[in-house]
Amino acid sequence: MDLGMCLALGGVGIAIGLSGAGSSIGVGLASQASAGVLTADPSKFGRLLVMMILPGTQGLYGLIVGIMVLMNIGVLGGSAPDVSQGAAYLAGCIPMAIGGLVSAIHQGKVCAAGVNIIAKRPEESSKAIVAASLVELYALLAFIASFLIVINI
Repeated sequence: MDLGMCLALGGVGIAIGLSGAGSSIGVGLASQASAGVLTADPSKFGRLLVMMILPGTQGLYGLIVGIMVLMNIGVLGGSAPDVSQGAAYLAGCIPMAIGGLVSAIHQGKVCAAGVNIIAKRPEESSKAIVAASLVELYALLAFIASFLIVINI
């Protein structure tokens, strides 16, 4: 395997791996907070499910970026990259990797705080979702940056 392919596959690994790691941490934080509320009031499951799922989106964004690269470099189609293309793919995956990791963890914390809103005032759950969505914006910006870089290589 040549250096260009190794660099591109490294980009795939960090985009999927770090985004997925952040999502698992974020989902874990929100789910832990929800567990206590659900013990006391299982009827709040539907509202809490949204809070538990939201931090998982970054992992999906990272997977999409990774699949896009794999489709371009000859693993799932396309042709093998040279060294400069491999480095470009690696660089293109970095925004999603870092943005996905950090935003998912912080979104998990916001969602865990939102669980407290839902526990005490379930009618205000939309405010918790809006707060979590503000963090999601930065995951989307990272995804768009990686997407635009990858499609232009």
